[in-house]
Amino acid sequence: MSGADGTAAAPLRERAAAGKRDQDARTVMRLRLGVGVIGILLPLALPAGNWIAARLDGRTGEDAWPGSMSGSYHTSTRDVFVGALCALGIFLIVYRFDRFNDVLGTIAGACALGVALFPTAPGTGGDAGRQTVTVLHQVFAVALLTAMAAFCLFMYRAPGIRERSYVRRPYLVAGVLIPVFMALAAAAAVTEVGDDWLVTPLYLCEWLSVWSFGFAWTGAALSLAADIDRLPRSRAVVGAVLGRLRSLGGLPGRGRTRSRAVV
Repeated sequence: MSGADGTAAAPLRERAAAGKRDQDARTVMRLRLGVGVIGILLPLALPAGNWIAARLDGRTGEDAWPGSMSGSYHTSTRDVFVGALCALGIFLIVYRFDRFNDVLGTIAGACALGVALFPTAPGTGGDAGRQTVTVLHQVFAVALLTAMAAFCLFMYRAPGIRERSYVRRPYLVAGVLIPVFMALAAAAAVTEVGDDWLVTPLYLCEWLSVWSFGFAWTGAALSLAADIDRLPRSRAVVGAVLGRLRSLGGLPGRGRTRSRAVV
């Protein structure tokens, strides 16, 4: 009896183990997608939120673009900026891949939390305490971008990813472009080029750096979704939504035909 019971229980254990692996894969996929979405949307959400808040207050919104992404702490989108960085930091800390990338992810996540919790000063001057906080903010910001670039470069050669060019290339591009944008931002700051631009070189370089990181993570999330057969389901949902929107915005003749059929 015991042998028969063990044989019967084996398929149940296998199904339970398979379900756990699928759940773990879905969790990792969503973590990757969360990091990617934050990286893609945040640089645009900050000026858009400032502009909306200005219009609601009766202002023109000409100052919607802060001098840097960190400058958003002193605008109407402070909560968006801090909340997004805290979420990004937690995602990077809890994400696990291999040992070395775990260390880089933890460093990047801790730096993201540091950027959020130690805001830059609204302008020059201030007391010694504020200047110290500003220096800490700048250190965390540089360390965050450096860790992001290193993470992408090492993910480029990570097992399970280096065999897939469509996944590893975005990591390589992000790992190369982030230091380039950091250098361009530093050069613009030294030469004071673009200080009077609507979108300053610093904000533009930060924007492109975060975008590079976000697109790399989004590509990795979509790759994992395809591996666990989640991508076809997502496409089906998106297709159904788009089909519904097309039907709602269809031609009047099509709408009248549908109404007559219902009647």
